[in-house]
Amino acid sequence: MANVATHPPTASTALTAAEIAALALSLAHLGTGPQATTARRALHALLDTTAPDAADGALRDDVVTTTLATLTTPLDASTSDRARVVAAAITEHRVVRLCYGDAGANVTIREVEPVTCLVHRDHWYLVGWCRMRRGVRAFRFDRILAVESTGLLARPRRADRYLPFQRKTA
Repeated sequence: MANVATHPPTASTALTAAEIAALALSLAHLGTGPQATTARRALHALLDTTAPDAADGALRDDVVTTTLATLTTPLDASTSDRARVVAAAITEHRVVRLCYGDAGANVTIREVEPVTCLVHRDHWYLVGWCRMRRGVRAFRFDRILAVESTGLLARPRRADRYLPFQRKTA
């Protein structure tokens, strides 16, 4: 395509982990249309250029490979609906009410101030401030049974402080 300009990533154009998480969440609930397919291919290419590969002498491990596959695979319809509610709440800084079933099949109703979403291996997670537990929690999307916006404003929180595996600054 003659009208397409490409730019190599530089320090000024590189995406942060929070920006990649937001982009991936937006792609996750697009469905399977042609734009979604193209966007997922672009995300895959973006992540390929930011992660070490065999040419760098470091082989990509199973966690990265599985996570990349999850990032670039469309969500099922019901999870996609929940992702839309969560994405809107993150954008609007609104509290959500979750009906959540934990690993032990215990169901709770929680109010959460959503901050970001992330993928680890083959699961999507909502990361936010849980008002019930009074702390940061991660909620697996496949265990969120229902979600709704409360309309209440959430306190603005920096997403980069809520993402795992962050380097500590001196």
